Amino acid sequence: MRMKNGFSSPMCKPAEYEKLQAIMEAKRQESNLIGHKVQGSLYAAKVTKEKSVLRQHRQVWSSECPRLHKAAKKMEDDIQDFLQQIRPSDRTDTAVFSLQEYELCLERERQAFRRATVEPVLQLRDDLRYRLSEGLNQPLHVHESDWDQVLQQVNVVKEQQANITTKLQDEYNAVEAEVSALGLEDMLSVPSDAETTDVVPRVVVDEDCPYPELKDSLIEAFHSLSERYRERLERIQEQLDQTDRFCGWDEDDHLKFTIIASQYNQDLPNYRSLCMDMLQRAFTHRSRQQLLEHEQQWRWQNFTQSQWRAVKQKWYRDQDELLTRALVTLHEAKHAHQEALDIHRDRQQQRDICDQLHAKLQQWRAQQEEVAGLEAVIAARHQEEEEQRLKREKEKEATVRTQQKEQVKEFYLKQQKRREQVERRDQERLASLRALMVEQAKRDRERVEFRAEMLERRRGEREEREADRQKEEEEKQKRLEALRNQVAVVAEANPERLMADTEAWKCRHGNGEDFELQRPLYSINTYTDSQIVSDPRVRIEQALRQAGLHNTMYAKEVLSTIPPPKPPRRDTKSIIKL
Repeated sequence: MRMKNGFSSPMCKPAEYEKLQAIMEAKRQESNLIGHKVQGSLYAAKVTKEKSVLRQHRQVWSSECPRLHKAAKKMEDDIQDFLQQIRPSDRTDTAVFSLQEYELCLERERQAFRRATVEPVLQLRDDLRYRLSEGLNQPLHVHESDWDQVLQQVNVVKEQQANITTKLQDEYNAVEAEVSALGLEDMLSVPSDAETTDVVPRVVVDEDCPYPELKDSLIEAFHSLSERYRERLERIQEQLDQTDRFCGWDEDDHLKFTIIASQYNQDLPNYRSLCMDMLQRAFTHRSRQQLLEHEQQWRWQNFTQSQWRAVKQKWYRDQDELLTRALVTLHEAKHAHQEALDIHRDRQQQRDICDQLHAKLQQWRAQQEEVAGLEAVIAARHQEEEEQRLKREKEKEATVRTQQKEQVKEFYLKQQKRREQVERRDQERLASLRALMVEQAKRDRERVEFRAEMLERRRGEREEREADRQKEEEEKQKRLEALRNQVAVVAEANPERLMADTEAWKCRHGNGEDFELQRPLYSINTYTDSQIVSDPRVRIEQALRQAGLHNTMYAKEVLSTIPPPKPPRRDTKSIIKL
């Protein structure tokens, strides 16, 4: 920063914006890296939780699948046993033969279906395996036409399987529509009073009784019992009529819901959350609240149906007990009347017996009414307990959701505190770095000045040394020139001696015959045997070879330590390192 007069202010120092920008960029990258690490940790935790939930679902299915296979096998065995136990009553009974023929027809259709669907897929698989095993060692472009043919076969098999699947689905829908039209499912699932239309058993009505009042009292007891249980069944039926069979959903979704909910029983740890997780996976188009409401309706429907069945069973039980007691009473009355007729007892004794029996009947009716009242109280208490249990489950789920919200809030608060701590630590680090940069700039300026002085001093010393060297060189040239002048040769000019033969030439050509006789037969361009044997390395190698040690590590170490008789020249030494 400069002032208006052009001089820099001593109070203001130049700011290094590029370095500060680089530091800020590094901090920003570090913060982004930390954020990515946090996101990665959250994603890894989510993946781990997902894997744990899927593993628990697989455990539930691994325990449920054998049970379903066993139930299917048992059902098939029961059907086969039933078909085998059926025997025709006579030759005109054609229904049994029709069932047997239908079974054979189903078996033939099953074999034909296997030949049309399963065997082509198996043949295609074997063909593909064979082609792959044959084509592993060959290039891809060798059998391109064959691969096109294989792809065409695969597409044809896929189309066949798709057509067969569509046909089976159509047949399934047609059979299901036919069963629905027959109303078998409604007859099996919807409660009906058809079995209890006969209020008074025929055996009681047809039984002879010498006392009409007693018989009328028994018939009235049957009517009272039926009316009481009919009222209870009507109340339960009204509760069932408030919702449809599928609790407001379609049939497929409700069936899937019931199957999934039945797999997760209370014996499993954390069965509630596992069941809800599987339901949310299966019904992605429905919210959690809808699933909870449907589950509550379904459980209430099951509870009401079980209550209806319990009341029906109690009705059957009380009716059987009343029938037994009525038959016993009628037999006792007949026996008493027969005794009265036989011994001609007076009418008072007969009246006493009738009153006694009537009192017993009234006592039994009172007991039955008391039992029915207690059972109604127990059923109401069970219903209240079920409602309280459902209420506790709702409160528990609300508490869990509140705790989860508090945990999320605490997590965000911790994240905010951590970010504030990181920001404060970064600010402190930035301030310390700025102080260090100012101190470093001061030291750098001092070192620059010191190095400039050292450079100037060295430049002067180098110039002095160069001057001294030049001076010494001049003195050396002068001394050499003086020496050359002292040893200079003074000779006369002799052209004849210059062109004449030399003494060596004369000797070589003067004694030519003796020289030819002493000359070897062949010219040698290598070492002689004496020169080779004179090398100590050759003699040691021969000794090691004779001893059988020339291929050992000991021989290599010994030969590497022996120097040659004449050291090699420096210009023959290779600088290439192997």
